[in-house]
Amino acid sequence: MSEHTLDQMFDLVAARVAAYEAGTTDAKSRTHKLLRAGREKIAQKFGEEAVEVVIEAVSGSKKHFVEESADLLFFLILLWAERGVKPKKIWSELNARLGLPEAQERARRKA
Repeated sequence: MSEHTLDQMFDLVAARVAAYEAGTTDAKSRTHKLLRAGREKIAQKFGEEAVEVVIEAVSGSKKHFVEESADLLFFLILLWAERGVKPKKIWSELNARLGLPEAQERARRKA
């Protein structure tokens, strides 16, 4: 396993996705239920959590903001795993953007 918590979380979720795909997972688990519901449902849950993060950022407590942020990251990581996108790919993209002026970064993505 990797040292970073997000990488560790991805490894755990990816293992659960693989178990689901192999038919060897606990049908009662939250991850299994979400995978069974499909990518659209997982994306919907991600969107709901994003809204909750925004609400907590504006008018909620710091504690709830942290909790909702963790939920948001879980659903993002589940989407990555379900789509077969490893965090390393995301980190590489972020590193490529690091320090670039906004206009240059946008132009790089369009190229």
